[in-house]
Amino acid sequence: QVQLVESGGGLVQAGGSLRLSCAASGRTFSSYAMGWFRQAPGKEREFVAAISRSGGNTVYADAVKGRFTISRDNAKNTVYVQMNNLKPEDTAVYYCAAKILGTVNSVGYLYTGQYEYDYWGQGTQVTVSS
Repeated sequence: QVQLVESGGGLVQAGGSLRLSCAASGRTFSSYAMGWFRQAPGKEREFVAAISRSGGNTVYADAVKGRFTISRDNAKNTVYVQMNNLKPEDTAVYYCAAKILGTVNSVGYLYTGQYEYDYWGQGTQVTVSS
């Protein structure tokens, strides 16, 4: 199984920046497509960003496009999301997720649905004040 641990959340003023990290266990990190999701109180978990196994393909939710950047360092078993120009509506618990892939032609695949992922981290709180 895969263990995921998020870090980097905190309190920031509107317009500020944060970088979240997600460290994964195991030695097959390069076989995982990764994603970031978020959930605000009383709301359903929503997609934020995803990155392919290779890191060559990325996709973003419209709400964060142009402000957030997802990246990965397979040598460090870590995925990141750089969040710039934060808005109060970005306030949520942020979760990273992993999808295990087993085919050699999956290096460019992306996944945006929460039910497509196999493993989840515990979440890290991001609060943006106005």
